[in-house]
This record gives sequence, structure tokens and C-alpha cells, in this order.
Amino acid sequence: MLESHAFFSKMVDELVEFSEYDPELSDGIKWLDAQAQKKGISFYDMVFEVLYKHDVNSKAKEWLSTRN
Repeated sequence: MLESHAFFSKMVDELVEFSEYDPELSDGIKWLDAQAQKKGISFYDMVFEVLYKHDVNSKAKEWLSTRN
């Protein structure tokens, strides 16, 4: 568990560093940080929440398309 947490944190840190060269990514990271502060959660928790919701929504759409 700690290993996957460390991997996730490192991945997020690398995205933050890369955002210096990508204005759109930088804006997204600033927005995520503001949302995290509003919710009173860590930036890492906010990133995880967004990625988790995206994954769930993608799988739900895929499931729905295979049912019809």
C-alpha cells in the first residue's frame, strides 16, 4: 500500500513540475488546488478523487454501450 501511495505521489509531483512548461496543465493544477482547499482535503486526495471519478464514469459508459 505504501509503495502504491509513493508511486501516486511521485506521479502527481512530476505532473506539477511539468506544468511549468504547459499552461493548460498549470491552470488545471491551480484549479484542483483551489477545489482541494475548499473541500478541506489535500491536493493529492483531490487529484485521486478526480481520477477515480473519471475512471468510474468511463467504465460506466463502456458498460452501458455494451448493453445496448
